[in-house]
Amino acid sequence: MSDVAITTLLIVSLFALLGSSVWIGLTLAGVAWIGMELFSTRPAGDAMAVTIWGSASSWTLTALPLFIWMGEILFRTRLSESMFRGLAPWVSHLPGRLLHTNVIGCTIFAAVSGSSAATCATIGKMTLPELGKRGYPDDITIGSLAGAGTLGLLIPPSIIMIVYGVSAEVSIARLFVAGVLPGILLAGLFSGYLAIWAVLHRDRIPVPDATLTLRQKLFESRHLIPVVVLIAAVLGSIYAGIATATEAAAIGVVGSLALSAAQGSLGWATFRDSLMGATRLYCMIALILAGAAFLTLSMGYIGLPRNLAAWISSLQLSPFMLMLALAVFYVILGCFLDGISMVVLTMGVILPTVQAAGFDLIWFGIFIVVVVEMAQITPPVGFNLFVLQGMTGRQLPWIARVTAPFFVLMCVMVLLLWFFPQIATWLPSRM
Repeated sequence: MSDVAITTLLIVSLFALLGSSVWIGLTLAGVAWIGMELFSTRPAGDAMAVTIWGSASSWTLTALPLFIWMGEILFRTRLSESMFRGLAPWVSHLPGRLLHTNVIGCTIFAAVSGSSAATCATIGKMTLPELGKRGYPDDITIGSLAGAGTLGLLIPPSIIMIVYGVSAEVSIARLFVAGVLPGILLAGLFSGYLAIWAVLHRDRIPVPDATLTLRQKLFESRHLIPVVVLIAAVLGSIYAGIATATEAAAIGVVGSLALSAAQGSLGWATFRDSLMGATRLYCMIALILAGAAFLTLSMGYIGLPRNLAAWISSLQLSPFMLMLALAVFYVILGCFLDGISMVVLTMGVILPTVQAAGFDLIWFGIFIVVVVEMAQITPPVGFNLFVLQGMTGRQLPWIARVTAPFFVLMCVMVLLLWFFPQIATWLPSRM
């Protein structure tokens, strides 16, 4: 059979299994088994066992469940309420006022979470009731939360960065460092848009609460101390070279447990629920990673990555056009798959192509994270949209519509990364 026929068969098999509600990890493994059994000479069962064991026993991947557990612990503490009380006094003078708590809160929490969905849900629990109570419009409140929630993927520690680092065999610590400036810049774009929107819609912004003095603002800022200390402990240990990503994740778990205990919210129920929540989420991710690793191996034996790379090269696309084509490809793929599946499913095929084009793999990792962020707010499989639908009861198309301006800002971010690659590469080059 030709490569086109093989590819078509595998794609049809993939979507047929996904459409029949088979778990994503099992779907990937099943398609890999079909491909290897029909189009290669190596026994599929032996290859599956070896590949899945190797994927599941990776030491680098140990950081992933620890960061997930840290986010689950913080999700169940009173940290979110404390963050709002600490942030609100400092944004009351900006155009848009308390709308900026969505962006700043997501930026801060992203630095201790690593998950887009966890960031969106945690900050949403904090800001949506408060902003609704004060009369802020639902469309811009929910839209900005959906957009800013994606910062959980870009600002380290990031689950997607860990998955990409393992798949592409690049330094996770350098990826974490590379995400700092792009994350801050994207947060700035979001806040800038909110300020412009507020200036154009002054009548929709409620009047400010009582103005606080500088001393009162500083006093309220004490509520930010716990999260700032935790961020400093996790990221500082990585940037200072004291700890690896895995060791920093362990520090984050211990620190979040200590915070929970200090707030009086660490009970047996909290500990159990956080541990079980992290276990369920990591098992899902690990199954996807294992299935995708086997699929990557299967495609390698069939020869599809090599042939696809040759085909893309034959198109003679310029690096810029290749970047745009990949951005469109990932956004479309994000309409059907979650971010982790997108990364692990495509790396085996895409990496040879981008390496041949001369892309820096650290830069490409940040590019991938940004386009995966865009996929988090594109229906029908936009995880942040699902989170907000469950929290607000709004219909998915409405949420997608109010989130569209932030999707456009992410497109601007992709262009900024291309024309100014130092945004992603300068800090890692200083390590």
